[in-house]
Amino acid sequence: MLQDPRGALEDTVPAQRSITLRDLLTFTLGLGHILPWGDAPIMKACQERGILTGPPQPDRTPEPNEWMRRLGELPLAYQPGERWLYDLGTDVAGVLISRAAGQSLGAFMQERIFDPLGMTDTAFFVPEAKIDRLATSYANGVYDEARGGQWSRPPAFPSGSAGLVSTVDDYHAFCRMLLDRGERILSRASVELLTANQLSAGQREGTELFLGTDKGWGFGMAVVTRRGHLSSVPGRFGWDGGLGTSAHTDPVEGLIGILMTQQAFPSPKGAPLFDDFWVQAYAAIE
Repeated sequence: MLQDPRGALEDTVPAQRSITLRDLLTFTLGLGHILPWGDAPIMKACQERGILTGPPQPDRTPEPNEWMRRLGELPLAYQPGERWLYDLGTDVAGVLISRAAGQSLGAFMQERIFDPLGMTDTAFFVPEAKIDRLATSYANGVYDEARGGQWSRPPAFPSGSAGLVSTVDDYHAFCRMLLDRGERILSRASVELLTANQLSAGQREGTELFLGTDKGWGFGMAVVTRRGHLSSVPGRFGWDGGLGTSAHTDPVEGLIGILMTQQAFPSPKGAPLFDDFWVQAYAAIE
């Protein structure tokens, strides 16, 4: 790993231990997006290799074995378990799942998640028969056209962090499963674990841009840890996706909220529309 996360790639020290599955799920494997340090050598090296591209770009990402080879050339920025860094952990976990299951990540998710939950419109691409239902994505202009765009064909790399397209109905089915403590596909104990904060104060250091001051992180999703504003209900979990989707589940209120837009976030903090949506959702509770 790097002696200094902002230092030269050649200035390294040994990692104190191996990366674990828990590290992947809690985004503490030691590498990921460090937004304030976009010009740091490690961030530039990741971007050049198609490892951390920012917004998802299926056409630019190599197939899993090549992707892992490129990732393996790079040092970690932090010791495993030391610091929360966004995003990369779920991509590595996706490759691990695929290898362990002996099938593509898409096939695994179809068999284990989408089919049991009746999620008929969720996949890593949209087939031609459904392409007219896919919305154009915008980010300071057109980001991706529906027909002929990056999600109109199977990607070389099914990204565990940001590769799926879906619908409100399908996403609601997934959130409903979590609200019902894993009905049909997970155990109650598993859901309680993955929706509980797993980060220490030290691991959260420097995460305010992503997690604010009222959230921690479970296994793949943010978890509200204290009442910060009207919609910050402790125990609420979910995430706001950079291409314009907000989905959170509140087991205290029995509430699921999903907002899907076609406009990417102007910054990691999202758009005022998202705050308005959640304020109105909670204000409507009697």
